[in-house]
Amino acid sequence: MRPRAVLADNPGPFTLSGTVTYVVGRRDVAVVDPGPDLERHRQRLVEAVADAERVRILLTHHHADHAGGAAALAAALGAPLLGEGHPDADPLPDGAAVETDQGRLVALATPGHAERHLCFHWPDARAVFVGDLVLGIGDTTWVGEYPGAVADYLASLARLRALEPAVLYPAHGPPLEDAAAAIDRYEAHRRERIAQVERALADVPSADVDELVRRVYGKRVPPGLEAAARASVRAILDFLGRDA
Repeated sequence: MRPRAVLADNPGPFTLSGTVTYVVGRRDVAVVDPGPDLERHRQRLVEAVADAERVRILLTHHHADHAGGAAALAAALGAPLLGEGHPDADPLPDGAAVETDQGRLVALATPGHAERHLCFHWPDARAVFVGDLVLGIGDTTWVGEYPGAVADYLASLARLRALEPAVLYPAHGPPLEDAAAAIDRYEAHRRERIAQVERALADVPSADVDELVRRVYGKRVPPGLEAAARASVRAILDFLGRDA
């Protein structure tokens, strides 16, 4: 059992090939992350659920590439918004279930990438819609938006692992068919970044954020992501109980 996937035309360094919106069900439907506010993407989603009798729109978090198109899609479909990511969304408590004709989707609080971030567990498919907790390509996602983000992120990966999913459906990139390996890879990357910052501080205790970025990332920061690298280092310093 697979969801339908609709790719938005918003590629970029954070979104990879674009935001993937998932559709679960045929008559009783859930749309996971409506994506950016793009007319063509919205029309494709409207077409995808044209035969549905009931539609709910589920939001993993507030970032515009996930929730920017939420209001317009909800208006077009006359559908409620549920979850995180929009001021008009009804919150979904941890463990709350949304029923579809392909099984229920269960909200899972997974902060880290954002302070208020949900995944949606699809038990009947042994799958999880992971938003931006992990991506379909690589071994890292953005963790640095708020104090406590790194500790939250590691706890969220542990919570995801405990579900023992077979497949992960990220909002960016292809499905991760070996879920356990992907979770391990993302955790290992984060812990190695923490260790790199610790080693850099041991070498230069007075190092500021820019010096730590140079020591940890070298010349490997892609253009346009310098600010993200600095914020990531600040988040690790917070995790270590050190001043930025």
